[in-house]
Amino acid sequence: MAMPARVPDALRTGPFRGSDAVRSGLLSKRQLESGAWRRLLKDVYVHQDVELPHRMRCRAVAMVLPPGAAISGASAGHLLGADTVTAADPVEVTVPRELRMPSHPGVRTRYSALQRDDVLCMDGIPATMPVRTAFDLARGRGLDEAVVAVDALIYVCRIEADEIAAYAGAGRSRWHGVGRIGRVLALTEPGAESPMETRLRLALLRAGLPTPVLQHRVWDDTGHFVARLDLAYVEARLGVEYDGDCHLDPSAVRKDLRRQNALRALGWSLLRFTADDLLRHPTRMVVQVCAALGLPYRCHLTGAQ
Repeated sequence: MAMPARVPDALRTGPFRGSDAVRSGLLSKRQLESGAWRRLLKDVYVHQDVELPHRMRCRAVAMVLPPGAAISGASAGHLLGADTVTAADPVEVTVPRELRMPSHPGVRTRYSALQRDDVLCMDGIPATMPVRTAFDLARGRGLDEAVVAVDALIYVCRIEADEIAAYAGAGRSRWHGVGRIGRVLALTEPGAESPMETRLRLALLRAGLPTPVLQHRVWDDTGHFVARLDLAYVEARLGVEYDGDCHLDPSAVRKDLRRQNALRALGWSLLRFTADDLLRHPTRMVVQVCAALGLPYRCHLTGAQ
């Protein structure tokens, strides 16, 4: 029976340079070519049992970046803690214009000016700073998705729209996509805790409804906290919320029912919507909000910009 390949402890947990492993004697060239290792990029390998979430793929790509380049865009947002990528998204990098980087599968490369102050190091991975990351996302996506991403960064990194606007105006007014940043920032709101909350808010605004208050806290007459609402029309005592799959758990259902009953006892109404409502039936959703507010439905939804 064949013996399993020896796996050095130093190579068990993440990507590594194959040439470094061979040079240090951890592996031979023949061992590196065995099925125990996956080749991710040129000279970058990982053990076959290592999972590859986006952060791990960023770590692998960082090993082939030329000096002065950085993980950027949605990938940098993810490293900063914002919900800006899906599992299938490529790793985004920015490379200074005077440099060149070979193309790699699963990597999206942007050539753009990048100053030293634009980059920080996170656990050995060079990535764009929060304001630069928000700037790039605001100018590189469609309107709704740009607002979603910038909302997430504002919430996680505690940056402000004015900082992003100032960065855009500091000698970058002619950069590609900068003209759309003002529209994006006009729609951003501090306090959005998830991309779907932002999409819900944008759907209401796009339909011509008033701007709701984010993360509104409701207290009872004795000063006890009752609930924090995703979106609220305070004068109408109407809460509007997005419920993700976590709300399907039986314990969550019971908690939500107690919370909803407590709100109703205080004269509040609560509309709760799911991804199906928001993505497949937005008109029906808006009609229900209009009815709860006592407003006629006179608007029509346009598609996401």
